[in-house]
Amino acid sequence: MTRLTTLLLFLALSFRCSTAAYADEKVDDGKLRIIAFGAHPDDAEFQMGGSAIKWAKLGHHVKLVSVTNGDIGHWSMAGGPLAIRRTQEVQEAARRMGTTVQVLDIHDGELMPTLENRRTIARLIREWNADLVLAHRPNDYHPDHRYTGILVQDAAFMVAVPFFVPDTKPLTKNPVFMYYPDRFKKPYAFEADIAISLDDVFDEKVNAVDALVSQVYEGGALGSEETLIKRQAGDPVARKEILRESWSRRNGRIADLYRDTLIEWYGQDAGKAIKHAEAYQVCEYGRQPSKAELKKLFPFFDKPTE
Repeated sequence: MTRLTTLLLFLALSFRCSTAAYADEKVDDGKLRIIAFGAHPDDAEFQMGGSAIKWAKLGHHVKLVSVTNGDIGHWSMAGGPLAIRRTQEVQEAARRMGTTVQVLDIHDGELMPTLENRRTIARLIREWNADLVLAHRPNDYHPDHRYTGILVQDAAFMVAVPFFVPDTKPLTKNPVFMYYPDRFKKPYAFEADIAISLDDVFDEKVNAVDALVSQVYEGGALGSEETLIKRQAGDPVARKEILRESWSRRNGRIADLYRDTLIEWYGQDAGKAIKHAEAYQVCEYGRQPSKAELKKLFPFFDKPTE
């Protein structure tokens, strides 16, 4: 495959993503509009895929944006072919979740907090008419994660300023901006303002993550031939069970870390029983929601958890 052919195929895939997203942008049906930014084609799916499924089941509109194209995120392939592959993977994950997805054509590992990129993020938030914006914290381990967080922070005020990117209509109300959790303590640790039970959709999240083959079965940038063997990459049944066990531990750790928050939102008995969770922290920028407003943004608490 020539470089030109690769570029044209990636652009076609991106256009297909953005065309679907554009159609959904025009919907005004009173439903919530959530946009989640991840640095790479897997980050948003990993961090909030379960919540995305829950929103989608209730008819709300959810868009996941990969700010880079992931073109160095594998140990044995790179460039345009990898960008195309990872775009196809997140498209399939979006189909399984019932969400919309878009991959920006910025090289993996090269994201910078430039004015051009700030404009791009602000446009995306405006075009989606977002009620809620999710992103990495700006002190995450990966430079692309950090700069995604900074770009979203920098857009938090500007999305309502009329003459910033005047080619898109400014928002008349500032969205709520929230962070994904991470393990980093400096300069300050993540604190969960809300935690969401995934027990009723956990298998569906695993099924969505299963679509991200290059990352979850082949190990992404730090994988190897040994990774393929360890994760039973050639056996779809065995590898998916390994994946389920891995994600049960991962979302189980979040449930254990933020058990007090789960109890606060679900009550003592239900909160203590939750096995898998996702959690979010309100960003200090953007609209500062009350607990009642958060409950409207996360309308999952009137149904029993399983």
